[in-house]
Amino acid sequence: MAEKLEDLNLPMSVVTRIVKESLPEGVAISKEARTGLAKAASVFVLYVTSAATNIVKNNKRKTLTGQDVLEAMKDIEFDRFVGPLTEALENYKQAVSARKSGAGKKKEDVEEIETIEED
Repeated sequence: MAEKLEDLNLPMSVVTRIVKESLPEGVAISKEARTGLAKAASVFVLYVTSAATNIVKNNKRKTLTGQDVLEAMKDIEFDRFVGPLTEALENYKQAVSARKSGAGKKKEDVEEIETIEED
């Protein structure tokens, strides 16, 4: 668990990057607005986590999964985000799976790829 209340906040660097990527070019955002967005996002994450934790407890389980988060989003009436979140979860699972299957490559294969890239 978090030792201080500030530990529950999202990192400002992450919030700043997301905000900058989301805004049209030439539009700036004040530090005060970024701070407000970061706090609001942190509260939202805690709210969704709480709703997902309730689902886990009601199902008499101990592990919170991505499916629990998706179900929580429906429960708190944020249904319109379930589709994009489901897609992002699948992309994440595929990336992890690809990373794991790539971890077992032989040393010679890696050296061969590095040699080809150097040419």
